[in-house]
Amino acid sequence: MGKPDIVKKPVGYDQSAIKWPITTKALYWGSKFFYERYKKPILITKNGLSNVDWVSVDGIVHDPQKIDFLYRYIREFKRAAKDGVDVKGYFYWSLMDNFEWAGGYNERFGLVHVDFNSQKRIIKDSGYWYKSVIESNGEKIV
Repeated sequence: MGKPDIVKKPVGYDQSAIKWPITTKALYWGSKFFYERYKKPILITKNGLSNVDWVSVDGIVHDPQKIDFLYRYIREFKRAAKDGVDVKGYFYWSLMDNFEWAGGYNERFGLVHVDFNSQKRIIKDSGYWYKSVIESNGEKIV
């Protein structure tokens, strides 16, 4: 067997810290395709961004890239719902920075920063932002 075909990405494509492409429209088109094909409600259970973040000198973890990522993906999922997809929910991956099989503790996916030495947890800006999205039932996503 030969090598699988590799999709060429444009130079400078949007990507996460783990080098995964940022493809927000996939949440719209994937949801739409599966709903039209299988006529089953859609529940997103794992969508997230590995980010380069740290505790700033003010004691807060500022992660605007994750907020932007979440906004864009949720907006596309909401668009799918407006276009008739039976949307049941969206869960961000992951609540806390954790162990990732491919990268150990190096990847920072969480909405809560974990200091792996002290076990101290700090809610990131994205965690507070996501809370506000939940409280508004997604109405703040336009």
